Amino acid sequence: MKFAVVVNEGPYTHQASDTAFQFVKAALDGGHEVMRVFFYHDGVNNGTRLTTPPQDDRNIVNRWAELASQHELDLVVCVAAAQRRGIVDPDEQKRNSKDANNIADGFRISGLGQLIEAGIQADRLVSFGD
Repeated sequence: MKFAVVVNEGPYTHQASDTAFQFVKAALDGGHEVMRVFFYHDGVNNGTRLTTPPQDDRNIVNRWAELASQHELDLVVCVAAAQRRGIVDPDEQKRNSKDANNIADGFRISGLGQLIEAGIQADRLVSFGD
């Protein structure tokens, strides 16, 4: 089965990101395809490389990045939601004259068209968070 996943909550404010991560990992381990994980609303906060949790806590951003690297996952951060929350990649940095970028490895910024495409192409679109 081909899944697309939407994560609507931040990494440390709600269990949605942890649950989505576990779902994606289990789906991949079960031989399913995950064509895209789309981070929307506060979920875009999963894509900042500036997250620094305490040493005894899980690093959710790194977990997503490592899973993406291992399985060639497409981790997409919604551009409009990202801009509102200060998540910037090198292209957005240049376009908006910012002095830095903070997108985490394995993530990319794109528009809602990526979510629509995933919903059309996947067998199931699974959403985590409000």
